[in-house]
Amino acid sequence: MPDLPSPKDATEAALLAECWDAVLSYADLCTAGSGAAGQLAAEAFAAGVREVRAAEAGASRGRRTPRLPAIPLTLAAVRATAASWEAGGLGDRLDPDLRLWLNSDKAARYSGPPPHRPLALRTLRDLQEPDAALLWLAEVEALPSTVVARRLGLDPARVSEELDQVRALFRDRCRRNHLDTPMDAECRGYAGLLDAVTRPASAAETPEDLSRHLATCEGCAQAAACLRPHGGGLPAALAGGVIGWGGLAYLERRRRAAEVRLGAHRSAAADTGGEPQEGAARARVVRGGLLAAAVALSGLALAVSMMPFDNSANDAAHGEAGRQPVADGRQAGDPVAAPPAADPLPSASVAASVSAAHESSASGAATRSGRENPDPEPQGTASATADGGDSPDPATDAPGTGDPATGGQGSGGTGACRVDYDLTYQWTDGFQAKVTVTTARSLDTWRVAWSFPDGQQVGQMWDATVAQNGSRVTATAAEYNKSVPANGTLSFGFLGTWHGHNSTPYDFTLNGHSCATA
Repeated sequence: MPDLPSPKDATEAALLAECWDAVLSYADLCTAGSGAAGQLAAEAFAAGVREVRAAEAGASRGRRTPRLPAIPLTLAAVRATAASWEAGGLGDRLDPDLRLWLNSDKAARYSGPPPHRPLALRTLRDLQEPDAALLWLAEVEALPSTVVARRLGLDPARVSEELDQVRALFRDRCRRNHLDTPMDAECRGYAGLLDAVTRPASAAETPEDLSRHLATCEGCAQAAACLRPHGGGLPAALAGGVIGWGGLAYLERRRRAAEVRLGAHRSAAADTGGEPQEGAARARVVRGGLLAAAVALSGLALAVSMMPFDNSANDAAHGEAGRQPVADGRQAGDPVAAPPAADPLPSASVAASVSAAHESSASGAATRSGRENPDPEPQGTASATADGGDSPDPATDAPGTGDPATGGQGSGGTGACRVDYDLTYQWTDGFQAKVTVTTARSLDTWRVAWSFPDGQQVGQMWDATVAQNGSRVTATAAEYNKSVPANGTLSFGFLGTWHGHNSTPYDFTLNGHSCATA
């Protein structure tokens, strides 16, 4: 067994002690006995600490490379060390279910091309290390805010605000990474809608077809949990994405450890109204969510065929996607200074929460004070503001003056553009639609407008910004899709509401000029 690294100073000593506790807890889940757990933990811990120190040395010389915070980094080292054991003929020391996982496509994702790796793992690495550490300690390790503040040197009064800002940054990076992920045509078609219904300020219900897709697609379900960081699925998404096998079992074990630690100080905290009650409440809530996820998974087959969908803006998430083996919950020989191993949990994956919620969208673009600007991309909003107007822009849209080199629309009239309006899905009082416009001339920006005949209202829109004034709707290009080549197409989608009738819209225009309808 390798010697454990010696801390360089008191600060590193505290960090290494924290990491060792987490590593030993996860190593015990991964092995067939306490002796093997101690050896696996020691090897992984030594490798993880070397990586942490190398990254810190590079940062001191001005070379910043994306990396995980210390605890998830050393936990990932346990997975990597277990894989080397399996490859080196020591697999008999590992949990049998872990061995199956290590030889599966799921394990291969962690060593494959970065775009194919779990979304939570890629996004956590993209954050600045202090931001990622705050998110991990609060969400996965279930530490109270006062403890998190002390560990990270933050102002205890601002930890909640800081955490909200980090969640918003995490969601923004998740959205970008999700769009960069190789997906099949079906998943790609749902990407924009998934972004729209998981936005913090979204009050739109989740369409039935999306809910059914999330119930059967593990990748999109994991993306949904990451895109709604306030929805309760983020701890499981982080643990499963970073650790891989046994993520939910590790999460449950850390919750129990947190309850034991906080319970020991509960009487002292009663005098101050302090952190133990806060942490214990967090642990109970998340544990309830994990148990609910396991129950939901057991009825997945029934849920897919008989899933109830009502019109409440706060419906629960409908997706329990994918399966992941977890620990056998053994009690004997536990080497961890923590409670016994978690009771056996059913195989479960990330519970996708895509129900709408009334949350503030202002934090979605917020950045932490003194931290790197995340430079979020512009994206569509759903404000029902006054119509931005659809009259021709004399600078680019004057009839007869179009110039492909400058992006002008060219001469007006229906020959210059054609619109295809696709009513994708419709339910009792809502609908989902997609608009595709083919333009004969190149554009350096675009603005599509139309009128609804039956008083329909647009709620959420993706790949464009929406404004509605009465029956007239205007969709304006986002920053990333405003340029369209000659004979090219532009498209965007939206959710809307209707009452009585939902007739096809009319009077489509592109940059103020009439378009033919397909």
